[in-house]
Amino acid sequence: MIREINISDAEEIKKICKTALGYDVDISTVENQIKKLSCDNKHHILAVYEDENTRKVIGFIHAQVYESVYSDTGLNILGLAVDPDFRGNGVGKKLIGYIEKYAMDNGISFIRLNSANHRVEAHKFYENIGYKCDKLQKRFIKYFNI
Repeated sequence: MIREINISDAEEIKKICKTALGYDVDISTVENQIKKLSCDNKHHILAVYEDENTRKVIGFIHAQVYESVYSDTGLNILGLAVDPDFRGNGVGKKLIGYIEKYAMDNGISFIRLNSANHRVEAHKFYENIGYKCDKLQKRFIKYFNI
């Protein structure tokens, strides 16, 4: 079952981030981000997939409205992850379907996402559900001590 994210999901999201994505994030960061981002439903769409039998969160998706002066409004998927023990059961496809429905219901013309070069299985998943790689690029980042 797909539902909106809530703060009680933080511990499971933390675990999924580590096991599925390799991001060992602090629980306070996850809690703070859920609190902040879930209040901004005009720009952030956050949902979890909860196993109907165990009521355990086994996947999540996070998309952000993408706007620029050179394109129509789109969605940028910032995170999609499924507990590795539950992959291959259609959870990721259902989460993507949830975001696609949101896009169509809200007049959003495209969805885009980035996926690291080494995530070959993820690339196959996206291609199998109709997404196409349209460019390769480098990411540049600068951190600030705050």
